[in-house]
Amino acid sequence: MAVKNDAVWVFHGTAAQFCCGVFSTKEKAEEFIAQHQLSGILTKYPLDTGVYDWAIAEGIFKPSRDYQSSPRFISRFTSASQEHFHYEMGIEGREGSEDDYPAGRPDVRDQ
Repeated sequence: MAVKNDAVWVFHGTAAQFCCGVFSTKEKAEEFIAQHQLSGILTKYPLDTGVYDWAIAEGIFKPSRDYQSSPRFISRFTSASQEHFHYEMGIEGREGSEDDYPAGRPDVRDQ
């Protein structure tokens, strides 16, 4: 019997405006991240609901001001309570040091 996924993993590269990949498992996402030596954040998102509604249902967030129920607020809502992992040059949890970049830290604007 097939197991239904109730979430997906979304990778958002450092300084990217949009995500660059959506994966059914963390393992598949990490293969992609490592293969391309990417830096950014991998976040688990619930399926068939928005993060705002998910956070309220999980008791993580409760709107306490009027603006917190506005379309602008909801459309930009994220939660640090979502399972997430940071990557630096394809490695989880690694914070790059200056030794890794002989010419200084790379900047997306330099690409």
